[in-house]
Amino acid sequence: MSAEDQNADAEKGEERRGGSPQSVTRVIRLLEALCASTEPVSLADLSRRLATPKSSLAALLRGLADEDFVTAAESAWRLGPGAFGLGSALTEARRRLQSSDLVREGMRRLCERSGETVLLAVGDQEGDQVTYVDLVESRNVVRYSVSIGDRRPFYATAGGRALLSTCSRAAVDVYLKRAALGQLAPGTVTHPAALAQIVDQARERGYAQTVDQAAEGVTGSASVIRDASARVVGALVIAAPSGRAQGRLDELGRLVLEEAAAISRSLGFR
Repeated sequence: MSAEDQNADAEKGEERRGGSPQSVTRVIRLLEALCASTEPVSLADLSRRLATPKSSLAALLRGLADEDFVTAAESAWRLGPGAFGLGSALTEARRRLQSSDLVREGMRRLCERSGETVLLAVGDQEGDQVTYVDLVESRNVVRYSVSIGDRRPFYATAGGRALLSTCSRAAVDVYLKRAALGQLAPGTVTHPAALAQIVDQARERGYAQTVDQAAEGVTGSASVIRDASARVVGALVIAAPSGRAQGRLDELGRLVLEEAAAISRSLGFR
């Protein structure tokens, strides 16, 4: 018996014991793979892309074909009319559910997971300041507090640096030449070359982090949120007292990166 047959038999055993959540995941991944392809995809190619036995995929494809979600085309598969109908229904549902609600829900999740205050920061039209437009406060007695509408400079904040990381290096250099890089706290980085490297690092990691930059005693971790058109909605920020954040910097960076990605997916970004 081949390894593929053994895997298929194991999966059938799981389903007989009460249903396989793995099959649901595979249906989603299967539809995503077909959605990402401009041409029909063969069963063998789908098996390679999804690292799934062909026999398992064939059964899923037959079920999807029965509901017109996929269509066979010259020994390959493509999305069917049922998938496009579902896509239209989901788009309409997302339109009814305001994106601000989805962002706010993600902010609450991140606050619960991190135990810290979570902010949403957006850039102004001039590209010099971020404005905090929403927040969910930590339940800790000692916590970072800010008011909605407060503004901070891009170069000294995690949210601002995360937003800068979505720009080209040339655009960042233009900003750094234009901005008044003042010393906001004893440790504020103000040298343009150093700031450019920091933004490059944020671009590579997917999140920005500051310790005692815009104000002494405050640590920020931020990652950008994008919508279905890949437009930057804003920066999701965890703001914590530096004393409590020390030793958690990697964890906070991971949490904000994961939640920003989750919110972006809920807004339709792929």
